[in-house]
Amino acid sequence: MKAHKNPSPYQVWGIISVTSPQQQPVTFAAQAIPFDEFLASGKLPGGYLASEYIAQQFVERLVHYVLSVPAGSYTMAQLSHLLEQLDPRAQVFFFKRLKETSPESLKDFAPLYYGFMNEFHSLLFT
Repeated sequence: MKAHKNPSPYQVWGIISVTSPQQQPVTFAAQAIPFDEFLASGKLPGGYLASEYIAQQFVERLVHYVLSVPAGSYTMAQLSHLLEQLDPRAQVFFFKRLKETSPESLKDFAPLYYGFMNEFHSLLFT
C-alpha cells in the first residue's frame, strides 16, 4: 500500500470566489497612531479627532506614548503645540490621565501643566 502524500500548502482545493469582501474601515482603537510624526510636524490632520470619544482615546494613547518613549524623543514645545490643537476638555483630560498613570512623572511636565492651567484659570473659578 502506498503512503498518502500530503498536499502542497500551495495547492488549492475547491472553488475560489471571484468576489472579494469589502474592506471594513479599521476602528480608531486598532489604528497605529504616528505620534512621532504628529509631534515633529506639530499638526493633526483635519477631522482626525472627529468625536469626543476618539479624542479621549487619542489622549489616552498619547499619555502612554510620552511616558514610554526615550527622553529626547520629543520636546515640551512639540507636545505643547500638539496639545493646543485639542479641545480644552481633552487638554485637561491629558493632565488628569498623566497624573493617574504616573503621578511621579508630573514634575517633568510641570511647566507644561502650569502653562495650560493658566489658560483655564478664569474657567476653573467661574
